Amino acid sequence: MSKNIDKKYLYRRAYTIYFTFVLLILVVLYTTLKLQLEGRSNLFDNVDKKLPVKVVKRVPRMGEILDMNGIPLVTSVTFYDIHMDPTVVDQKLFDSDLAGLAAGLHKMYPDKSAREYEDEIRKARENKVRYLLIRKKVTNDERKQLNTLPIFKEGQMKGGIIDKDETILRKKPYGNMLSRTLGYYKFDQGKEYNVGIEGAFYSYLKGEDGEELEQRISSGWKKTGKIIKEAVEGATVTTTIDKEIQEVAHSELEKQMIYMKAEYGCVIVMDVKTGFIRAVANLTKQENGSYAEQYNYAIGHTEVPGSTFKLAALLAGLEDNKFKITDFVNANGSYAIAGGKLSDSNHGRGYGKITIRKAFEKSSNVIAQITYKAYRNDPKRFLDHLEKFGLTKELGIDLKGEGKPHVPRPGTPGWSAMSIPWMSIGYEFRQTPLQTLAFYNAVANNGTLLKPQFVQKIARSGRVIKNFKPIVLEEQICSPSSIAIMKSCLEGVMTDGTGKELKSSFFTIAGKTGTAKLLGENKQFNDEKMSDYQASFVGYFPANKPIYSCIVVISKPKREYYGARVSGIVFAEIANKVYASALQYHRAVNSPKASRSTQIPTVKTAYFRDITDVLKSFNLRYQKNHESEWLKADTLKGSIHLNRKKINKKLVPDVVGMTAKDAVFLLESAGMIVQLQGRGVVRNQSVNPGQALVKGQLIKITLN
Repeated sequence: MSKNIDKKYLYRRAYTIYFTFVLLILVVLYTTLKLQLEGRSNLFDNVDKKLPVKVVKRVPRMGEILDMNGIPLVTSVTFYDIHMDPTVVDQKLFDSDLAGLAAGLHKMYPDKSAREYEDEIRKARENKVRYLLIRKKVTNDERKQLNTLPIFKEGQMKGGIIDKDETILRKKPYGNMLSRTLGYYKFDQGKEYNVGIEGAFYSYLKGEDGEELEQRISSGWKKTGKIIKEAVEGATVTTTIDKEIQEVAHSELEKQMIYMKAEYGCVIVMDVKTGFIRAVANLTKQENGSYAEQYNYAIGHTEVPGSTFKLAALLAGLEDNKFKITDFVNANGSYAIAGGKLSDSNHGRGYGKITIRKAFEKSSNVIAQITYKAYRNDPKRFLDHLEKFGLTKELGIDLKGEGKPHVPRPGTPGWSAMSIPWMSIGYEFRQTPLQTLAFYNAVANNGTLLKPQFVQKIARSGRVIKNFKPIVLEEQICSPSSIAIMKSCLEGVMTDGTGKELKSSFFTIAGKTGTAKLLGENKQFNDEKMSDYQASFVGYFPANKPIYSCIVVISKPKREYYGARVSGIVFAEIANKVYASALQYHRAVNSPKASRSTQIPTVKTAYFRDITDVLKSFNLRYQKNHESEWLKADTLKGSIHLNRKKINKKLVPDVVGMTAKDAVFLLESAGMIVQLQGRGVVRNQSVNPGQALVKGQLIKITLN
C-alpha cells in the first residue's frame, strides 16, 4: 500500500513541475507578444492615421572588400534622391528666395534652366504636391551643397528639402583591375548569380535587412523615419590580394598583350608558404583593340599546359626509379613512339647526346620517349602520381567556376598508346592556370600542396568573425629527394636552358617555359598559324628561399609564340618589381648585415657563378648584361655592370686582373704551361693576350 502512495505522490509532483513550466513559458510568450504589439502601435503615434502605411525592408549597407593591407577594392557608395515639399515654406521666404534657389539648382545641374526650376516648384506648391522630385542619385557632397541653397538651408520643416532617401551602389575604385575576381552578386528572374569573391562571400557581405514604415502621400510612398527593426550592416571581407602586386601584374600583362596583339591571357601570383593569392589578372581583347576583364581564365579555363607539364612527368619517373636525372639520352630531334612521331621545337635539329636534366632545361620532347618507355605497360601508375600531385581534380577553391581537369584514362574515348607520351609533354591533358600554379607552388614549398585561397579574414563591427588559415591538400606530393632534384632543374632552366634570357640582378628565379599548340579549326594540332599557340611561364622566386610563385599564360600572340619571349618577360618584370617593393626581400635597417657601402668595390674578372655568388653574399647589387662563362666588371657608371669576357680558344687569353685560381684554370684549359710568381691577382703575363695560341707553350704570370 505504501508503494502505491509513494507512486501517486511522485506523479503529482512531476505533473505539478511540468505544468508550472508550461505556465511560465506561456506567460513569457504573452509578455513578448504584448511588448511587440505595443511597440508597433507606438510607431503609429506620429503617423497620419488617415493615410495608408506599409512595412518595407530597410536594406543595410553591404560590407567592403579590402586588400590584405586594408585598401578598399569594392565599397558601397551612398547616393540620395532629393525631394521637396514646397507647401511647408513660408510664403514670404518662398517669394523672396525662390529665384535664388532656382539659380543655385541650375548652376549645379544645368540640364534645366533657372526659369524651368522656378516654374516647376511654383506649380507644385499651387497643386499642393508634397513630394516633388528635384534630383535622383546625388552624391553626399552634392547633398551637402544643396542644403546651403536659399530656402533649402532652412531644413526640411521650414525649407521643404527631403534628402533622406538613400540608394546604395557597389563601386570598384580601381575600375577594370581585378574586376572579374572581385565579382558580383545578382538575383535576376528567380536565378542567383554568384561571381568571384563578392558572389562567394555574399552571405557575409549583405548583412541583415531591417524594417521601417512608409506612408502613402499624394505623390507616392514616403519614408516616415519610423524604424521597426534596425538593419545589420554587412561584414568586411579582407582578401589575400596585395594591391601593389596586383597593379604590377595587371599592367605588365596588359603591356605585353598589347605588344603581342594576343587574344587573352592571365597572371596569378601566390604566396608560397600559405597558398594565399596575391594577384590575379585576366584580360580579353575587345573589338576596339583594348583589353578588359571579361572572363576569369585563371580559374575557369582549361587548356593543354604544354611543356610546363614536363615537371610532373619527370617527378613521377624519379619517384619510381625509372631513371636518374643524370642518365644520358639521345635527343636527336625526332622521336618514334608507339607508331607515332614527335619532334623538338627547334625545327627538329635536336640536341645530341645529353642528360635528362639537360633535356628538361632545353625542353626537349625526348622526355615523351623517356616517359613512354617507363609507363607504357603501367599507365595507371603514372596517373596515380598525377593524382598525388593534385593534378587530376579541382582544388576546391571558394570561388565558383573552377574548371575541372580533363584527364585521359585507359578505356575512355580518345585513349591510345600515344596518350602517355602526349601527356608527358603537356597535351591531351587539360587544366586551369591556377591548377598548374598550385602544383609548382607545391614544389617550391618542398612538396606541400596548398589550397589556393582568396580571403584571409571576415570582420563585423571591428570584430573578426572568421579567420582563414592555410589549408594543406597533400602533406607531401613526393619524396624530398625528388623535389630537390627538380628544383635544381628548374634553376637550370634559367641559367642554361630555355629561360636563360630572363634574369634578375638581385635574386635567382626557378621556372619552366611552355609553348603549346592549340587546336585549330579542324580540331587538330596541325594548323601552322602563329595565332594558334599558347605561351606560358610558371615558376617561383627567389629560387633559394621561395616567397612567391607565379604563372603567366598568354594565348594566341601574333608577334612571337615561345614561352620565354612572350610570358617569361612578364614573369621577370613582375618578379623584379615585386622584389623592389617587398620588405621581406631586404634586411632590416638595424641589421648589421644590412649596411651597404656607398663605395663600389673593385670586382675582379672571374667565372660567372663565382662572381655572382660573391656579390650576392655581400648584398651588392649588380646588372648582368650577358650570359657568358667568364665575366668582367665595369664600375665606371656608378654601379656594377657585368659584361662578357671574350675568350677566343685560338688566341692567348687575357688573364690580367684575375685571381691565380681562375687564371691558371683558363690558361691550362687552353693547353699552356703556367708558371706563377707572387700572390694576389694577376698583374701581367709573359705572353701578350691575343697572340696565336701554341699548346705546350710556357707562360709566366706575375701576381701583385
